[in-house]
Amino acid sequence: MQLKMYQVDAFASRVFEGNPAAICPLPAWLDVDVMQAIAEENKLSETAFFVADGEAFQLRWFTPNKEVDLCGHATLATAHVLYAHLGYSQAQAVFHSRSGALTVARQGDLLVMDFPAIPAPPCPPPTALIEGLGCAPIEVRAADDYLVVLDDPEQIRQLAPDLAVLSRLDRRGVCVTAPGHEGDFVSRFFAPKYGIPEDPVTGSAHCMLAPYWAERLGKTRLQARQVSARGGDVLCELRGERVLLSGRAVTYMVAEVSLP
Repeated sequence: MQLKMYQVDAFASRVFEGNPAAICPLPAWLDVDVMQAIAEENKLSETAFFVADGEAFQLRWFTPNKEVDLCGHATLATAHVLYAHLGYSQAQAVFHSRSGALTVARQGDLLVMDFPAIPAPPCPPPTALIEGLGCAPIEVRAADDYLVVLDDPEQIRQLAPDLAVLSRLDRRGVCVTAPGHEGDFVSRFFAPKYGIPEDPVTGSAHCMLAPYWAERLGKTRLQARQVSARGGDVLCELRGERVLLSGRAVTYMVAEVSLP
């Protein structure tokens, strides 16, 4: 069996930036073990699989070692594949997922994702979080991930966390953030428990970042920069219980996967 696969750099204006995701259109679902094996073979932070479902699509995401409930950059990359490679021409694509219905609309060269906002209430910092990051945060919050707030963007860039310690935490990952000099805020994201030492650009984390910074800065439209080695820009707009995440995507590679 030959399976077409697209590798797309999401939240990027050119290749070698943003967050790479592998996207696999399917006529019908493969066994979960097969999809997980493909994701493990790819060694990217996410591999997405989708199946047409009437006028919409069913969408699933896999890290190298787990299926996850929500992934922003691979959703953006999936919409890019539909528009750029598969002749999709509707104003927006609707994806049914483990996080409910998600939409991605095309607006010029931007793709705009409509995702659930995820407020993160304050929490006491776990010992492993402080030990793993090696710094003292000014605030810690928690939802699906820990949200760690620092006061200097240079602290974010210079972090060299102990990933073995962070992998002991009880959440999916750790998002560290601080005010930005050029945009509204910067961030980095670590998820060693899920086989992702550092995620280059994390769309789903901005579902948590946007409500935090909107409240703190008193504005609903935010310019974010994830300051990983590859880096990427995310435009955020908080709309009540939803958040619009906008970015660009470019195709790096089109390939075929040979399955037994």
